[in-house]
Amino acid sequence: AAAGAPEPPLPVEGDWSPASGYAAGRQLAGLSDVTAVFAANDDMAIGALRAFAEAGLSVPGDVSVVGFDDIPAAAYLSPPLTTVRQDFTAVADRAVDVLIAMIEGGPAPAERTDIPVELTVRASSGPVREPAPPLR
Repeated sequence: AAAGAPEPPLPVEGDWSPASGYAAGRQLAGLSDVTAVFAANDDMAIGALRAFAEAGLSVPGDVSVVGFDDIPAAAYLSPPLTTVRQDFTAVADRAVDVLIAMIEGGPAPAERTDIPVELTVRASSGPVREPAPPLR
């Protein structure tokens, strides 16, 4: 919105599985104005990659795909998946702190803790494609 780009309609929902990413990717592949997809996790991004390939769309030539988690397989996909790496140790530590507080009946830790993330750029993302020239 800050850049003046139109906001997309509501997100396509999934259940964190590659199958739901595939279903969402099939839906998105039918939309001519989709140039990028940010999936909720890498598994859903993997499903979307397959859906775009089956639809004849090039990643990242036609559409960029970015996941979240940086699972070990992300670097070995074709194309290797751009993803957001999170500190799973910090996530686990936070979850244990909350669980212990719940079990002991003590005060819950602060509701929000910022856990650092890092964008890992690989070959599944690139610049927005050029629009097709008008037909004459």
